[in-house]
Amino acid sequence: MELEEYERLAPHRTVEFRGARMIFDTPNMGTLLRAETLFFKEPDTIDWISGFTADDTLLDVGANVGMYTIFAACTRGSSVFAFEPESQNYAILNRNIHLNRLDDRVQAYCVALSDEAGLDRLYLSRFVPGGSCHSLGQPLDHHNRPAASSFVQGCMSSTIDALVGRGAIPVPTQIKIDVDGLEHKIIAGARTTLRDARVRSVLVEINTNLDEHWAIVDAFLDWGFDYSREQVERAVRTKGESKGVGNYVFRR
Repeated sequence: MELEEYERLAPHRTVEFRGARMIFDTPNMGTLLRAETLFFKEPDTIDWISGFTADDTLLDVGANVGMYTIFAACTRGSSVFAFEPESQNYAILNRNIHLNRLDDRVQAYCVALSDEAGLDRLYLSRFVPGGSCHSLGQPLDHHNRPAASSFVQGCMSSTIDALVGRGAIPVPTQIKIDVDGLEHKIIAGARTTLRDARVRSVLVEINTNLDEHWAIVDAFLDWGFDYSREQVERAVRTKGESKGVGNYVFRR
């Protein structure tokens, strides 16, 4: 087989939404499923992003391969700063930005966001494109219990406050935080930014089994945000390994 013919086999999936066309790199079954389930895996996230405008700036923390980054940029015209520290996911995230010609609107960084800056280790649950449930600093599952790691990767970390404070990124109007358990550390590193009234809404995956995640809810209420109990009731899973886990959309 000629090299050019081999390269043309690189699979991708095209998805359309209200006249907008999105292309996703799908090198394995996991990434293909992400594309095929975009609209019903987390419908609350789709509904939330559908309210954005071209004037919005989304900070996507835990972007994975960029499903919601691409959706926000393609369908709403929003600017996006996407953070994804896992090496294979970051590569596909950039391929998706390139396939959709969004480099003027989307910037991706191979950096973990947490409560402190430095060099650390990222413990991977599985070393596969599109994988999730990775953990910064120590091997934990999405319930923050000790877990086996299939691969350990070097990683740089920073905080949202540090990035905003030195002008590396603007104050976002919208923030998505989904990192499978360590959301409380990202919130701890973003307290100054989250008090800024320019931040209009934040979607956070909350694990209601964890005290540190209930503290996130209390903090957002103290900062002048509120959330819809009906939205949370629809989003929080009621069975399976992720029972008690779901997205909370906090709004000012």
